Amino acid sequence: MLLEYGLIIAGLLITIVAQIFVSSSYKKYKKVKTEKGMSGCEVAREILDKHGLENVYVTETSGELSDHYDPARKVIRLSRDIFHGTTIAAASVAAHEVGHAIQDKEGYGFMKFRSTMFPLVRISSYFGYIAIMIGLLASMMELFLIGIVLEVVILVFQLVTLPVEFDASRRAGIELEENGMLTKQEKNGSMKMLKAAAYTYVASVLTTLLQLARLILIYNNRRK
Repeated sequence: MLLEYGLIIAGLLITIVAQIFVSSSYKKYKKVKTEKGMSGCEVAREILDKHGLENVYVTETSGELSDHYDPARKVIRLSRDIFHGTTIAAASVAAHEVGHAIQDKEGYGFMKFRSTMFPLVRISSYFGYIAIMIGLLASMMELFLIGIVLEVVILVFQLVTLPVEFDASRRAGIELEENGMLTKQEKNGSMKMLKAAAYTYVASVLTTLLQLARLILIYNNRRK
């Protein structure tokens, strides 16, 4: 029982530390204006056009750090501060999302696999939780085990997401440098911020691993 609580606390701490890390990094570089003064929208549009992605639109969306690329609709959605901002954070996030658009165009393997998995992951997220709760409350350990298997599907999805995100950041760094959008010093700050964001995905993997370890402990204890 003590070990189970320890795993819960460790998972929470990892999540909290990762969020603090990315939030502090984002807030820092959201205040630093770039020498060239390009907005996130302009950065995204220039890189997209360079790669022949005129069919990909760049639009503004609500929220903070809600930026994402929609491969189905071929749209990059940037939050207000990123879309209009002329900061290191704005250029970095915009270039990162364009990195995903370039991955999509090139048929990047991990991205294709992640997209294929997405419907299964949505089902696993919903039914996995239900199976675990019912299995635990009703002492139906076979159903509980199914819930664990569905959690493994989520872990695989998160593992596949890691190379997708790190590769998008790598591409972003190359584009920002090659197109002269950031100075050398600004690019160093950009890479620090993008790495901080990428580590949140690492934290998610670690948290899920700890969750699985806790569920397996519960399963083994209840089977005795």
